[in-house]
Amino acid sequence: MSNYPLSYKLSWLPRFLKPSLGGDGKGCAAPAATLMEPPPAQRVRLAFIGDTSAVANRAAPECDPTIATLLGSADLVIGNCESPIVERPSAVAGTRLGTHHAMTERFLADALTAVGVAREKLVLSLANNHVLDQGVAGFEETVAALKRLGIRTIGTSAGGSVQRHAAGPLTIGFAAFTLWRNADEAEFRARVSMDPPDTQREAVPGTDLLCAVPHWDWEFRHFPRPATRALARRLASHGVGLIAGHHAHVVQPVERIGGTLIAYGLGDFLGTAFARQPWPGRIGSILIVDVSADAATRGTIAGYRLHFFMRLAKGGHERLVPVESLDGAIGQRVVTRLDAIFPDQEG
Repeated sequence: MSNYPLSYKLSWLPRFLKPSLGGDGKGCAAPAATLMEPPPAQRVRLAFIGDTSAVANRAAPECDPTIATLLGSADLVIGNCESPIVERPSAVAGTRLGTHHAMTERFLADALTAVGVAREKLVLSLANNHVLDQGVAGFEETVAALKRLGIRTIGTSAGGSVQRHAAGPLTIGFAAFTLWRNADEAEFRARVSMDPPDTQREAVPGTDLLCAVPHWDWEFRHFPRPATRALARRLASHGVGLIAGHHAHVVQPVERIGGTLIAYGLGDFLGTAFARQPWPGRIGSILIVDVSADAATRGTIAGYRLHFFMRLAKGGHERLVPVESLDGAIGQRVVTRLDAIFPDQEG
């Protein structure tokens, strides 16, 4: 019932065991940057985090204070909810094996507290391949749980192709969609957005910045496929000013196309691909974007930076630490890997 090509399916396990540095990264190696000098007097900070699941966590994660402080500095935090939120999984065997995702409402609430994210500042995309892992009833339970928690959502068919949310004095339009599904197409499309937006920003009234949150590309590859880059160019031509991608489960580079900023893949925020995962898949990133709220430059990206962290296994949960705090062999391996993906990224 999934829509993955056969070559994708055959390559999944080899790439999971050894994430690939293959592919053409030419042109998509934008450095961390301050784009407006002098900086605007008024700024809104957006923090984008990666895929989030409870697969590798039986309890809430531990989080280094540096990461919690960084997330706490944002006016709005945007991420991908990779797990249905249910009290009792319906796909029992798959959930135990890790092929089907699930997390409880209590786990999500405790995890957000641990990483310093206030629920009222959080927006979660439901546009991903795992969102119907616990069936239609599990999807409905997820929507209800997020509403109870006071967490805003994007990426549902009911919300339309662009969903607007306030961030300080700005209004951000979010177009969240997934190219991949793990369920019947009709059942999936009835609930989850699967189509990239074809609208211009000017056609979305009252939106200061149009942001795409795609679930795209192929998993465990550090460089985006040509088709993914072509879609990024199309989105940029339609007035999307910011793209923050998911699904690869490893960090991918940043590219600038005209005035559009594209982060192809942020990696996982909380482990989604089995409790035991090779180290390259444990590197994650947080994309911080400062957006001007000044009248003359309202909605313009003033600066951005990727902040890298590592998810370290600790008993039944993960510990999130900045890569700068790693030492020894693992620290050197992480630095070497990041240098290969982000040759112009400042520390």
